[in-house]
Formats: sequence, structure tokens, C-alpha cells
Amino acid sequence: MASTHFEAVPELASDADATGRDLIVMKFGGTSVGSTQKIKDVARRLVAAREAGRRVVGVLSAMGDTTDELIRLAHEVSPHPHPREYDMLVSVGERISNSLCAMAIRDQGHEAVSLTGSQAGIVTDTSHSKAKIVEVRARRLHQELDRDRIVLVAGFQGVSTDLEVTTLGRGGSDATAVALAAALGGACEIYTDVEGVFTADPRIVPDALKLATISYEEMLEMAATGARVMMARSIEIARSYGVPLHVRAAHGDTEGTWIREEANLVLEKAIISGVTHDTAEAKATVLSVPDQPGVAARVFRALADAGVNIDMIVQNVSAQGATDISFTLPKTDLPAAEPILEMLAKEIGAAGVAYDDDVAKVSLIGAGMKSHPGVAADMFEALADAGINIEIISTSSIRVSCVVRASEVERAVQAIHERFRGYAEERVNA
Repeated sequence: MASTHFEAVPELASDADATGRDLIVMKFGGTSVGSTQKIKDVARRLVAAREAGRRVVGVLSAMGDTTDELIRLAHEVSPHPHPREYDMLVSVGERISNSLCAMAIRDQGHEAVSLTGSQAGIVTDTSHSKAKIVEVRARRLHQELDRDRIVLVAGFQGVSTDLEVTTLGRGGSDATAVALAAALGGACEIYTDVEGVFTADPRIVPDALKLATISYEEMLEMAATGARVMMARSIEIARSYGVPLHVRAAHGDTEGTWIREEANLVLEKAIISGVTHDTAEAKATVLSVPDQPGVAARVFRALADAGVNIDMIVQNVSAQGATDISFTLPKTDLPAAEPILEMLAKEIGAAGVAYDDDVAKVSLIGAGMKSHPGVAADMFEALADAGINIEIISTSSIRVSCVVRASEVERAVQAIHERFRGYAEERVNA
């Protein structure tokens, strides 16, 4: 059976056989397997899918806070854990939950086998703690499925091209599940502690609406702008290989949210899909930068080479031959960015660098907005009516984002959601 490449080739290799249409990959997060009783509940759900005639692959995260505890142990032993040994350690949690679930499935009268990421054929690059999947060699998976077994795969991990254990970083179990669905030709269900994708965070907007469907592009924008339901990397794999995704609650049988191609959705009137927010960003401003060709490129190339992720950028109008450049970046990247920016400011003759970690981003997303003028104006008016000042604006064809004070971000989400609630209701009822 041919393997499935992800970054190596532009199209999915023909790895799934005809039975792939009946295959489902079911992924369960840490809170869903936080106790042995919850693992037994997950086992029953996997068995139910098998008894309904599906070929079943389960991907379980580590139990509850297991990974956090392993990380704590690593840093107690060493202030700077060796990357290889760190991955060897933190990959253990997923193996525990998957093997326990296999035991529970066998006690319910069904055959099951638990596999590590390497046994499942998940090949990654050589970056420890943030590896990317480059290939899925699915031969072992097909063999186990052909034996009528429920296959459980430890998420969040793989084996590098150098034959070392690697972990995939944040959202790694989701990435594992979607990659397996792409390789095997099935759909992917993501079971979590929420019922699906909502038009806003229900903790901030209690009457937020659950979406029945959303496009890959919209979900990518929502993930990139603060929605925590799924990580962007998983959506990117799903979009590249046409994997239908279903986000739903781990306990209960309510329908969740389907993530699929935009062409399959009714979007003519459905302008808005949601309002997201992100409080994990900071703002940096390089002051009085000489307004000369190549200066901005020099600043952002140095940051890129250091692995600093830049989000929103604004450059002021030049005055007296100088300009300010402001941009947002993850707060976690500030320690790496600060020495680089201080050095660059001196080299290019800037007046200095100012930092602000008391900011947040609020975004409005919707595939329908690209054909409806006035959406941005309505959003800005909603913020103005709430007395909220906008510091930076960034747009794409299906998104408008604004940087505001962190203390005002919840009011910003509420004000924007209220202004566009009618459109959100049209979306839900479409």
C-alpha cells in the first residue's frame, strides 16, 4: 500500500481503498479521557461506531494534565531539557490513554490494538517538540483494520526521518487525526468539551449561536485569530486533502459543526460566521525609522530568522524622513524579539522600540463578506458606539481584525456580535 505524503507532494496519494468511504477517525481530547471512567465511555463510543459498520480509528490525547505533569518533571530535573529526551518523555502520555482504551474495548467484546505514532507510520521532520507530519505510511493501519480491529493511535507524536521520536506541539493530536483521515480516505470527528463551533466564545457571549457548517477558509481564519476549537495546522491538512471534519461534544449525541469546502455551503446571504478574540498577543513599535527602501525588510527578516511570528503590521505616514512601524506578535515571542529589535534600532538609526503587552485582537470572520460592502464600517461603528478605540486594523477577503486594549476585548466581542447577530442567525438558519 502506497504511503501518503503531506508536504512532499501537492496531491493526496491514492492510499485509501474503496472501504475508506466507511472509515472514520475519532479524536478525543485530554478532558474527554481525564479518568478511567471517561476512557471506558470513549471505548463505548468507539465500539458503537464499529457496531454500526464503520472501520474505526481512534486518536486519544493524554489523560487530563498528564502532559503538563511530565513537562513539570522535565524542568525539575533540568532547566533546559535536551530536546530529544524531552520528546521521549512527553510522548508517553498518549500511549497510556490509548493502551487503556484498547483494554476497555476488548472487555466489551471487540478486538483493538494501540499503536505509537511510529508504529502507525507517522513520519515527521526532525524538529523536536514542534515537528510537522511529512508522510503517513499506512500499511500497518490497513493490516489492523483488515483484521476487524479498532485501531488506536497515540496522537501528538511520530518518528522523524532520522528515526527519532518527535512530538508535534500544540494541537498535535488533532493534526494526527486529520492526517490519518487523509491517508485512509475517511472522515474525521473531533470530540471536545464544546458542542461545536460557535459564532463567539459562549463564555463571553452567552447567547452565541452554534454553526451547523463552516468552510475550511473561515475555520482557518477563526483558528488563527483566537478560536481554540481546532488549531490552524489541522484545518490546513483537512483543506489540502478534502477531509470532512465534524467537531462535536465528547459526551452526548448532539450534532456538532461540519467543516468542509465553501462550495458545499449556502453562503449567498450568510455574511458572518463568527467573532473571535485573542489575548495572547503583544504590540511592538520601532520608533522614527528612516523612511528608506529595505529598512522594513531588514527588520522583519531578522525576526523571521529568529522564528518570531508576526501578525498585523502598520506603518505610519512618513514625516520628516522617518516613520513608525508597529506590529503584533505572540507574547511568548517577546523574549526572542526584544534583543533583536534593540540591536536593529541602533543599526538602522531608529529612535528606539516600544513594547505593549496589554493589547488584544478582535476579529470578524465570514466568507460572505467579500461580496457585501460595508461590513468593516459596521464593525468599526459598533466599536465606536461602545467607546472602544482601535489601534491597528488588518483585513483579508473574509476577515477584519482590530487591536484594542486587553481590558476592553470582551466588550468589543459583545458589541460586534450584537451588531451582526442578525447575519449570524441567517447563517445558522441557512
